[in-house]
Amino acid sequence: MSTLAMHASDGLLDAPTSLLFGAVAVSGLAVATVRARRELDDRTAPLAGLVAAFVFAVQMLNFPVLPGVSGHLLGGALAAILVGPWTGALCVSVVLVVQALLFADGGLTALGANITNMALLGTAAGYLVAVALRRFATRSRAGLLAVAFTAALVNTVVAAGGFVVEYAIGGQGAVSLGGFAAALLGVHVLIGVGEGVITALTVGAVASARPDLVHLLRGAPVAREVAR
Repeated sequence: MSTLAMHASDGLLDAPTSLLFGAVAVSGLAVATVRARRELDDRTAPLAGLVAAFVFAVQMLNFPVLPGVSGHLLGGALAAILVGPWTGALCVSVVLVVQALLFADGGLTALGANITNMALLGTAAGYLVAVALRRFATRSRAGLLAVAFTAALVNTVVAAGGFVVEYAIGGQGAVSLGGFAAALLGVHVLIGVGEGVITALTVGAVASARPDLVHLLRGAPVAREVAR
């Protein structure tokens, strides 16, 4: 079974486009590094390490979405909900760098594009959705799971959309932009469903054990049902 997921490989983008989004990734991570200091403390720093390790492990597992097509967790929304958007972006970036260097999952020349899409755009989109729906997440466990699912689904589609834009700027494939966009976005809607389920289950498990560690729930009067 082949995998159609967000990891772009070498050769899909031309050199100027790869360099451009490499610069975007470096700039975004520099900002995230500074802002993450406000999110991390003695309690959440260990959780950030666990989130990065979990995303790394789960990204190695593929789930089927169509005959011959499988997907895997991107993890941006999951990380942002648990440890905050800036720290979440750093967690996903570390995973992508390790995968590119040690497992050749995504090419080195495409690393900037992958970080831009999955760690920056996807994480930001997922977190913005979660914040917009936060009032539902704090009312009940069902609300929290629904918000986590929705944020993860949006995270996946936005990350895929980011690569469509990059392909439009400097794609080197033989496929037309319209056909490429339709195929990539259509498949990633389905992958987003799987991402949503995994994210909802994981966030629900953490909230059951330690709701005080869930970044999205901080500062809000959390109903008892959220932790059940």
